[in-house]
Amino acid sequence: MDYEALRMVCSWEFWRMAVLWTISLLYSYILLFIRRGGGGAPVPRRCRRPMPEPDDDAGRCLRPICVITGATSGLGKAAAVALAQEGYHVVLGESRTVQEIRNRQSDAYLEAFQVNLSSFKSIKKFETSLKQWIQDANMEHSIQLLVNNAGMLAKSYRITEDGFDDETYHMISRMMQANYIGPFVLTNILLPLLKNSSTPSRVVNLTSFTHRCVSEINLSEKGLSGVRFGHWSARRSYPLASTYEYTKFCLLMFSYELHRQLHLSSDVSVMAADPGVVQTGIMRELPPSLSWFAHSVLRLLNLLQQPDTGVGAVLDAALAPPEASGKYFFGGKGRTIRSSQLSYDVEVAKKLWAESLALFNELQIRECELRTS
Repeated sequence: MDYEALRMVCSWEFWRMAVLWTISLLYSYILLFIRRGGGGAPVPRRCRRPMPEPDDDAGRCLRPICVITGATSGLGKAAAVALAQEGYHVVLGESRTVQEIRNRQSDAYLEAFQVNLSSFKSIKKFETSLKQWIQDANMEHSIQLLVNNAGMLAKSYRITEDGFDDETYHMISRMMQANYIGPFVLTNILLPLLKNSSTPSRVVNLTSFTHRCVSEINLSEKGLSGVRFGHWSARRSYPLASTYEYTKFCLLMFSYELHRQLHLSSDVSVMAADPGVVQTGIMRELPPSLSWFAHSVLRLLNLLQQPDTGVGAVLDAALAPPEASGKYFFGGKGRTIRSSQLSYDVEVAKKLWAESLALFNELQIRECELRTS
């Protein structure tokens, strides 16, 4: 008997995923149906990029650069394949994926640099490697597309190497850092390269319908920087479902706030993409019997998608015209819906941004101290 699966079935977190997540997903599809009935026009994708000329007058390669995190499998790999076909020079965080894609598309332009979003040191190393590669390849010192795809569903509380053990930030759980803090840090680090692009650039953040399960957010200093950023007592069971929901909610609010900050002052647009339920490896930490059961039920309800289908919303967000900045893409075919009411709270977003930026600055200070020590 699978006792681990049995313990999880008897937990509140399992039923939260089974019931609340299913309701949130169905509600998103209802919004999609209502929008279609109300005549909401889908957002068209930009025309396929023509293959650029090899060089400009300065001798630089003009092929647009796309950075995708979490492209080892599933949605990330499907997005990498599709965007390479669109003419992007795709930068991945996994060398094995590069060879697999080249076996399918021999003329794809791909590059790989290792990056672990749970490590600030790894993100900084990725930035250095990316800039050096751009310089060595004689490209424009910019990137045109960043897709924050990486994410995880952790079944236990684990701190990262960046975890704090003080009264200011407590500790950072791996799921919180991989799903939200890491993308926040990476985006802010690569923002100068996005702004430096001679053509409109784009940030796409992969969120989830599970953000609808978040009904409130703790705005206190302790709430934002401590407990709600992933700190959890070892004496209590880890709230994997609610923590995952919270990470995706934070990423969505970050998307909207970044859009508000950039859309009037730069040519950088920001999109949120919700692929729905896709058969990926995100549930690999759960008991295999439960993962199999969940996939079977979702397949029976015709809600489970394969990566090549689920990636539609991601590509819609990546290839939409710049004026679609700030939209929430869901369901593919260029369709958008409204996210939860709380996700549009500007004051909450500003406070979350301030706390996230404070943590980002603290990570930078710690990294500088470690380098000089």
